[in-house]
Formats: sequence, C-alpha cells, structure tokens
Amino acid sequence: MHWTVAAPFIHDLNAEGSDWLTPFVPGTRHEFQIVPRRRPLANWHDRSSPVTTREEWTDYWHHASDTLAAAQQGIITVFPQLPALIGLRQRLSGRKLPVVAWLFNVGVCYPGWRRSLSRFSLGETNRFVSHSRRECDMYAEWLGLPRDRFEFVPIQKPELPVEYEEDEEDPFVLLQGSAHRDFPTFIEAIKRLGLRALILSGPRALEGIDVPSNVETPFGVSKTDCMRLAQQARVNVVPMVRDDEATAAGHVTIAETMWMRRPMVVSRCNGAEDYVIDGENGYLVEPHSVDELSAAIKKLWDDAALRSRIGAQAYQYARKTFTDEAAGAVLGTVLDSVADEVDAR
Repeated sequence: MHWTVAAPFIHDLNAEGSDWLTPFVPGTRHEFQIVPRRRPLANWHDRSSPVTTREEWTDYWHHASDTLAAAQQGIITVFPQLPALIGLRQRLSGRKLPVVAWLFNVGVCYPGWRRSLSRFSLGETNRFVSHSRRECDMYAEWLGLPRDRFEFVPIQKPELPVEYEEDEEDPFVLLQGSAHRDFPTFIEAIKRLGLRALILSGPRALEGIDVPSNVETPFGVSKTDCMRLAQQARVNVVPMVRDDEATAAGHVTIAETMWMRRPMVVSRCNGAEDYVIDGENGYLVEPHSVDELSAAIKKLWDDAALRSRIGAQAYQYARKTFTDEAAGAVLGTVLDSVADEVDAR
C-alpha cells in the first residue's frame, strides 16, 4: 500500500533523518512518499505561545494541502494538527483516504466547541498512535471513538552518543523541558538540599518564578549543549504537575536520559509510569511532593554505585524500547492492520 507521510519536522528531504521511520518498516507490503513542510518547524522552547498560533496553523494548512495533493492510497501524519486539518478537509470534500495519526498528543482535551470540532475532523481517522496508555484512554473518551483505534507505542528515540562523564568537580542536578514541568516543587527541593542545579527551559515557562541563587537558568542553550549537560549532571529530574486535563509530558526527556545512561527522578503522573520502573531504571515520586523529590535526589546524589546501576539499567531498557527498529516494526503492524481493513471493504 502506498503511504504519503507528513511530519512537521521534515523540511529538507536531503537532511539526515528525513525519511523518518520508513526504512525500518519490515517487509515490502508498503511504500512511502515524504511530503516536506514548506518552512522549518520552530523550536518548542523558542515559541512565544503555549498553543498553536494563527501563523503556525497556516503552515500546517499548507502542509495538509500538499499532503492531500500528493496522497494516493493512505496518509501518515505526525503531531495532532495535521490529522485534524486533513480529516476536516476530507470530511468536507467527501474524500476518504485512510489516515494513521502518529505521535498524537493534544496536550489538553478541551471541552466545548473545540471538542465538537475535534470529533468532527478526527472522527474518520483510522488509527491514533500515542506514547502513553493514559493518552489512549483519554483520547478515546474525548473523541467518542472505540478504544481499539488507539495504540500505545513507546516513544521512538534513536540512540544518543555518550561523550561526557559526570562532572565531579562541580556537580549539579539538571531539569530540562517545559511542558507541565513542576518548577516550584523542584526549586523548593533544591533549596532544601542546598545543591547546585540547572534548569534548561524557556523564559515563558519560568515567568514569575522566584529562582534562588543556587539554581541557574541559562536561556537559548543549544540542543548539543543540552545533551552535554544531561550527561554531565549527577542527577536528572523530570518533575511534573498532576493535571487531570493534561495528557502526557516528559517522554522525550525520559527516553534521552535513559539512552545517556543517567539516573533520574520522575513524577509519577502524565504517563511517566509507562517508562520508569521505580528503583530499576529510575525513581518515581509523587507529584508536588517536596519531601519525596528531595529524598530521591539525595539518595542518588550520595551513592555513586547506585547512580551507575540505575543508569546502566536505564540504557538496557532504552535498547529494547526506543529504537527506530522497534518503532518501525510497530508502525508496520499498524499499517498492515489498516491495509487489511481497506482490502476488506
């Protein structure tokens, strides 16, 4: 079956990784055509708005138009904006090409007219692939669709080179990321422990937060430097707020940290439980608990052997779970299932 692929992070077809997961789909049943985005996708941390802006929706609209123009038999999208726009246009035109929505993460399941519009535009989507079980349950209820249209697939993240050792001369705790991060609880824990810490996020995420002198907040840090600092950190922390309306957060940071063989402490919410096995490849703590967070950080901070063991087990978990090969195999299974449904019509 021929699939047209639209991923917003693919702008240059000659760039490394521009073929996404397509080389890792086993067998010869499926063939793929990548439709690039007209303009590069902005870095999340550099964005000025927490929601998709009008200008960004325009870019997604153009990408959806290019995808529909190129599509022959089926469409694979990445991110939720594209399947929504493609679904809307197919609904209005009467066209019914099958759609697989990979990395479907809407952030918040809004009620009211947004929910109604989402149900209309996404109601004919054949498969939704999300990276936590909690998301699958929430989206099925939110969209009023059968649960079997939703697939949990651990996030795909290629192996990262480990080029740096832990900084023993000037050790620090690291928090990176923005989405649903619990900065106040982290800062209170660090203040209690008196440890040096770095927060790698954006100015919008930290707006209005009182940052103590032992916490550094450099802005504009490159991805390369983020990877370096994550490897040099004594402990990585992914503290998240518990929000019944929030879907998932932190999965990319969790996967990258595991690949880098670093120990980490993660809040037990928003789908983190699908990745972190408490005491084996990381530590889970109750969200908003300064006591639990500070205790887990100190436990890892004080025990080099424990950090080494947790980091090694995290790496082994990543090798089994996050590879392109693992994700490609699951993508192939999903595409086979949808192709079988098409053939049975």
